[in-house]
Amino acid sequence: MSLHLISHALCPYVQRAAISLTEKGVTFERTHIDLSNKPDWFLAISPLGKTPVLVVDGTPIFESAVILEYLEDTQPHALHPHDALDRARHRAWIEFGSAVLNDIAGFYSAPNDKALEAKVAALRAKFLRLDAELGEGPWFDGHQFSLVDVVFGPVFRYFDVFDAIGEFGVFTGLARVRAWRYELERRVSVKSAVSEDYPTLLRDFIRRRNSYLSQIMQTGRPKKTVTQVQSADR
Repeated sequence: MSLHLISHALCPYVQRAAISLTEKGVTFERTHIDLSNKPDWFLAISPLGKTPVLVVDGTPIFESAVILEYLEDTQPHALHPHDALDRARHRAWIEFGSAVLNDIAGFYSAPNDKALEAKVAALRAKFLRLDAELGEGPWFDGHQFSLVDVVFGPVFRYFDVFDAIGEFGVFTGLARVRAWRYELERRVSVKSAVSEDYPTLLRDFIRRRNSYLSQIMQTGRPKKTVTQVQSADR
């Protein structure tokens, strides 16, 4: 079986597919494209014009959730639980992870301090829910690494860059989430899902957003909580 992952260097949904493939020990080819200048061959195989696309023996599969399920159906080392109810619960938390990614996009795109503060609150509320859901770890489902972990590896990776910009307090007091984040950062499949220059690429991407976060980066303000940044602006 020939597997070819069509990728974008910053796409968290591509990372999901790459992590799953690595966890399963599957050999695959990977090609990065520029989503701001999509080649015709890519548009021909991606009806929505988005990454990832997994080309299987010449047949393209698009949408990360579909790709993950296909890999579960066809490849070894299952990352879903065996029990149907547990699988349904995991799928629900995978959707929750996608909602977190939407809030992250809103965070780095927020046009002003109040919009940024609102996204911080939304993110913290979601991680509070996760902290209550997590057990003793080290993974979402205890000692079994699962697709929920696959999904949240790229989520936490964003905060490695955000933490260098400011202290926003998203994870304050959330011991279980923080421990989970630490374990995911160390996982080989999660680390290898992006190139070494990922942090630089993400910082450059944020700078070009002309958002409130990019303003903080460009003005070189000291690291502060959002509340402190707001107070300094008044």
